[in-house]
Amino acid sequence: MKIGTESYTARAARLRARHSALTERPNEIDPEWDNGVLNRYQYCALTASHVPLDWRIDFDEKRNPFLMERLGVNALFNSGAIEHDGRILLVTRIEGYDRKSFFAIAETETEVDNFRFRDEPLLFAENDDRETNWYDMRLTRHEDGWIYGTFCVEKKDPSKPESDTSSALASCGIVRTKDFKSWDRLPDLVTPSPQQRNVVLHPEFVQGKYFLYTRPMEFFMHAGGKGGIGWGLADTMDGAVITEETVMEERVYHTIKEGKVGPGAPPIKTKAGWLHIAHAVRENAAGMRYVLYAFLCDLDEPWKVIARPGGYLLAPEGGERVGDVSDVLFANGAVARENGDFILYYASSDTRLHVATSTLEVMLDYTLNTPEDPLLTARCVEQRIELIQRNRSLG
Repeated sequence: MKIGTESYTARAARLRARHSALTERPNEIDPEWDNGVLNRYQYCALTASHVPLDWRIDFDEKRNPFLMERLGVNALFNSGAIEHDGRILLVTRIEGYDRKSFFAIAETETEVDNFRFRDEPLLFAENDDRETNWYDMRLTRHEDGWIYGTFCVEKKDPSKPESDTSSALASCGIVRTKDFKSWDRLPDLVTPSPQQRNVVLHPEFVQGKYFLYTRPMEFFMHAGGKGGIGWGLADTMDGAVITEETVMEERVYHTIKEGKVGPGAPPIKTKAGWLHIAHAVRENAAGMRYVLYAFLCDLDEPWKVIARPGGYLLAPEGGERVGDVSDVLFANGAVARENGDFILYYASSDTRLHVATSTLEVMLDYTLNTPEDPLLTARCVEQRIELIQRNRSLG
């Protein structure tokens, strides 16, 4: 039994050594996984245990002689991603033992491991003293010269009685920066929808305006009569208002996206169109199952879907299926590098952050040449028989 018998100095040294071993551990491609599209990795990119020790433990021996975690970290998951000055920066979502989420920057030169956190978490100005939780930031380098972060701002629904402690309102918060050191908090996005999470800013002007992908919902957790991925235009980001939302990706019965559909990472511009990695939700007897899927939009009319591979791109597997909210994959950060590398940062079960890698060439092949879901079992069987017969004809 170490607690209470181990000296302060010995325990501090052991904690620091264990943390260093974790944060410096090389990550390698998982040899057991191979779908021809993405590489999965053997280890998580980041977890709660990667968070710096001095963010969790008071190292003053008088105040904390047993080196307890005074401000524990429960999870690290949905993280925005961007390349900046030759490094990958993640704006991570960290959740404390108190259930409050906050943002912190972790950066790396390797894409998949050796992440280092900047000195302190991010603290933005509040627009409303009822803002209870911030989470799930998307990062967009816009052609106007700013880097924008769009994130969820959650607060208690004031229309509900005090005894109702679960009803919430979600809106889109907006910050911007040029150097990831100083940030401006802008007014929250205004849209026709009563609930707004998962908002993503398009990197370029469309029709001379800011183009945003939204997720119109009537209720905090369930889509209601709406749902899907929407889009709208705003004249400015400093006081952004969308007066009309149009759904471009709808929910579809008995598919991966029958329950909810939401934007994921900001779209990546390719020679063939705008590549999206989104999330789709279906309900089952065990709850809700979140998977990731891809689609491609027209370069000039980014609200038009021009390729929609059937089924999911990634689904939770093995240990990814277990966590605070089980059977969930979620991504709000992806990076395409000049050399053609594609890196996807995805979280599993609201608990930990993973990395997957590919190339834009492979991702485009997958998106353009994977057949669309024909929606009916008979058509799906015909589709598969056609594949079998084509392979048989090869001899």
